[in-house]
Amino acid sequence: MAHITLEAGSTALFRPGTSDAEIEASALKAMRRRNTLVRFWQIAILVFVIGMWELASNMQWIDPFFYSSPSGVLERLYEWATEGTTEGSLWYNLWVTMEEALIGFFAGSITGVFVGIGLGRNRFLSDIFSVYIKAINSIPRVVLAPIFIMIMGLGLPSKVALAFIMVFFVVFANAFQGVREADRNMIANARILGASDWQVTRTVVIPSAMSWIFASLHVSFGFAIIGAIVGEFVGARFGIGQLISIAKGTFDAAGMFAAILLVMVVTLFAEYIMTLIENRLAKWRPQQHLDTQ
Repeated sequence: MAHITLEAGSTALFRPGTSDAEIEASALKAMRRRNTLVRFWQIAILVFVIGMWELASNMQWIDPFFYSSPSGVLERLYEWATEGTTEGSLWYNLWVTMEEALIGFFAGSITGVFVGIGLGRNRFLSDIFSVYIKAINSIPRVVLAPIFIMIMGLGLPSKVALAFIMVFFVVFANAFQGVREADRNMIANARILGASDWQVTRTVVIPSAMSWIFASLHVSFGFAIIGAIVGEFVGARFGIGQLISIAKGTFDAAGMFAAILLVMVVTLFAEYIMTLIENRLAKWRPQQHLDTQ
């Protein structure tokens, strides 16, 4: 009997003589069945949590004034979308926050990748700057928001600066470590074949670090959103953080949950886009679900 590993902890047995096509078809069928089961439980848990929240609010098991309810949150979102907020159009406020987060995300990611790869490939420079990077990284980054706002004002630059700082260190750390974890044997082989430092970096080191870099990008957009919203908490004229701050001041629980839900949906959509980009750029990685033995 032969077996094939479909997923972690999941195997299937096959009789000797089973063709590769039959094994692959069976593996794909098992994977689709597992994915369907996973999706079912994800939806079931979501429905259960939302249903229990609504029921608890309606039955007064929890105080609706403080916890609101799913129906109340949806009503507030509908009101904001159709009638606007106290600070203007919902979509304008969302765009302000997304603009701050996106600029900070791209600037922080690009800078983090370049600096991480550069210092990862140059041990002398990394030894010089490591103490400064550790010192700056030890500062809780959200406390920089008042400083940025004092220096740059209430507008876009201060929020972008905070989002940049939030993203940069996450991406830098992963890019740096990814470069240091590159296969030394592959680097040695490339040098034996006459590759220059740039060619080694471009063809060996960067592809090896891609998994590390994308792992940081998956979470760094969320940090960019956090940076933008924290900056809006401290001082802003528009933005989702400003809406949450106003809702907090007026004890509008539905408004706070509505703004949080909006940010969560946007962040999950960005995560989905990031996954598509990663899958497209990392096609060279071997698939792990068809490990036959």
